[in-house]
Amino acid sequence: MLGFGGVIMDLRRLPSPDDLLILLTVARLGRFNAVAEALGTTHTTISRRILALDKQLGGRTLERSPHGWELTDLGSEAVAAAEAIEGTLGALTNRIARSEDVISGLVRISTPDGFGAEFVAPALVRLQRAHPLLNVEMLSATRKVSQNRSGVDLEVVVGNLENVSNAQTIFLSNYFLRLYASPQYVGERGLPVTLDDVRQHGFVSYVESALQVAELGHRSTQLPVPRSSFQATSIFAQLEAVRRGAGIGLLPNFLVVGDPGFVAVLPDDFQRQLPIWAVARAESLRSAAVQAVLGAIRTEISARQADLAG
Repeated sequence: MLGFGGVIMDLRRLPSPDDLLILLTVARLGRFNAVAEALGTTHTTISRRILALDKQLGGRTLERSPHGWELTDLGSEAVAAAEAIEGTLGALTNRIARSEDVISGLVRISTPDGFGAEFVAPALVRLQRAHPLLNVEMLSATRKVSQNRSGVDLEVVVGNLENVSNAQTIFLSNYFLRLYASPQYVGERGLPVTLDDVRQHGFVSYVESALQVAELGHRSTQLPVPRSSFQATSIFAQLEAVRRGAGIGLLPNFLVVGDPGFVAVLPDDFQRQLPIWAVARAESLRSAAVQAVLGAIRTEISARQADLAG
């Protein structure tokens, strides 16, 4: 027991700060496996610590849902305490390090590889240079919003959103998909005069059977079935295939704008506009580091809006 100002406290009856911070990480990431990865431990340890916290608090802090682990009312109260602990420890760490930098810790973000390389990575590098205590894990994923939460603090997704549960969606920008070919290909095969002429050409796009975002694929374009196809799950493989003359590609304009290695194909007849979104749990958005990451991405987009418009 300890006494402070005449008040006797039994520390054995207080919830463990470590367990509260683990609960906070679960609230942000939604999955025990992702929390275990982030904290360098095991799924079993995370589960054991949450059970210990539940016992200490006298009730369940988490409940399973189709969307991953969600907080109970008791869990929400515990997370509020955990956020206060996190903020206090962060301030103490900064004082010890003689730093006023409040942006620290680990942020995990998933993003489509093309947009991630062109916009997210530059934004995060600039942010990290300004805040050297910040750590970043960037996962490449071209998919719909994860309905069971994907184990990251922030998801960047493209396409039209369906029902998104237990998360907040933040519109970032629109961008365009257009048709492109290489000068070499155009010199050898010529350009199609009409959209129907595309059937006489090779076509480069995503692997349809592996594609989660239908709007990125050829099947959703209403273009005719091409003579042959080159399909890849990586947008950078598609870019290289088009550059080397595999055919006409359905490519994001921000990856090819101003590049002499690509020629616009039927620019007045075909284009597709898609939105880009950031998605995160409310608990993640209350993190100063996550807010800083989101702000850095928005700044990068704002500064390069012309590239997105093409």
